[in-house]
Amino acid sequence: MQSILYILYSSIADKYYIGHTTEDLSERLRKHNTHHKGFTGKFKDWKVVYSEVFSTKEEAYKREREVKLWKSRKRVEQLIAGSAHPA
Repeated sequence: MQSILYILYSSIADKYYIGHTTEDLSERLRKHNTHHKGFTGKFKDWKVVYSEVFSTKEEAYKREREVKLWKSRKRVEQLIAGSAHPA
C-alpha cells in the first residue's frame, strides 16, 4: 500500500506540520483544513509544501519520525528548499 510523508505549512500560524497518510493527499489536506480538535484544526490555511512517496506505511512512518526527531525548523526548511519536486 502506497504511503506519503507530507509537510504542511500554515502562514497564519507560521508553523509546519509533519505527517504521513495512505489517503489521497488532497483528501488528507482537506481534513486538516476543517474544524477539529487537533493541532491543525486551529488554522484553515494549511498547504502542502513537501511530500515523499513510500511503498509501505511503515517506511513513511519511519521517515516521519526521522524528520520530527530533527527538532529543527531550519533543517525542515532546507529539506523543502532542496526538493527537486515540490508538492
